[in-house]
Amino acid sequence: MKFASSHLSYCTNIHPAESWEETRVMLASQVLAVRERLRASGHLGADDGFAIGLRLSAVAARELLEGEHLAIFREWLAATHTYVFTINGFPYGSFHGTRVKEQVFRPDWADPARLEYTKNLFRILASIARPDISASVSTLPGSFKSFGADEALIRKHLIELAGFLDVLSQKTGHDFHLGLEPEPLGHFENMIETVAFFQRLHHHAPDASAIRRRIGLNYDACHFALEYDDVHEAFERFGCAGIRISKIHLSSALVFDPNEPMALSAIRAFNEPTYFHQVLLRHTDESIRRFQDLPEFFQALDDGHLQVADFEQARVHFHIPLDAEPAAPLRSTRGETLKVLDWRRTHPDACEHYEIETYTWGVLPGGLQRPVTEQIAGEYQWVLANA
Repeated sequence: MKFASSHLSYCTNIHPAESWEETRVMLASQVLAVRERLRASGHLGADDGFAIGLRLSAVAARELLEGEHLAIFREWLAATHTYVFTINGFPYGSFHGTRVKEQVFRPDWADPARLEYTKNLFRILASIARPDISASVSTLPGSFKSFGADEALIRKHLIELAGFLDVLSQKTGHDFHLGLEPEPLGHFENMIETVAFFQRLHHHAPDASAIRRRIGLNYDACHFALEYDDVHEAFERFGCAGIRISKIHLSSALVFDPNEPMALSAIRAFNEPTYFHQVLLRHTDESIRRFQDLPEFFQALDDGHLQVADFEQARVHFHIPLDAEPAAPLRSTRGETLKVLDWRRTHPDACEHYEIETYTWGVLPGGLQRPVTEQIAGEYQWVLANA
């Protein structure tokens, strides 16, 4: 939907769908149900276009490009008065009902398969995106730190993609751009590492201007909150470094006091086997200690290798619905998301693409889980009320 001078969607990675047929059915049922709920509540006009933040696996993308699927999908978008301005290209393979964890970073940007998958997503956008708005794909931050990926290969593939997008943009008249999404323990994960990576990318590119046009940042409010980065300082640094803000994910993470026994007990309900839930604790001296996942955090705690008295706060990579705070003594970082919306008010043209991204519906503890359509509509209402 229109979001002042920008566009707002929710990411369909919340719905299980891996093949194109599964995705098509999901769009016709789940997505249109969310649209109708927003129309019924008066948050979307009957004649207003509804934006879809599309998630396509590599399998679904290949299938969509075959035969008449793309033409039929384009006709469906027109008939339902919906449109796609962005695709989530972070999860390459299965994203629900299986152990995702570090596999969400495979293949990484050192692997040509990631490059070809991302090109396919832009080929799809070239066929379905509206000509009056830019079109983006979000992706992983190069790799995962423990993979030890060759950054030269990451840069090589991103530089190749920038050239591909320049040609595709000139051919179609669209403004295409990729958003790299920093995440805890990613190849680059926080404000400082992100700026340093882009500086290296710009330096090694034969045409740095093409990189600035086509390769930017997907700012996930949850991820940067996990790193304890200041919202306004981060955006200022990105602007000074010439980094395009390709897309902004409106999302929040779990917060708890590691010195509170009831909080330590409550957080165990979020320890589930599907997704990574990195834990970042801020020391009283403002340094940060990182754990790859909740089990490693609990192991260190139970073994006595972690002295929580030294830390003032802990944040967990578990996306929490924006409109629903967890029960005390837990809370969320949605205050940081409010700061992102505050920044948006003073920088209305800095980013065209906003996306609600709470993909954890299927693994939320019972007290936070509602019918998925109700949750998504509630998050839209929270964003619009605070915009």
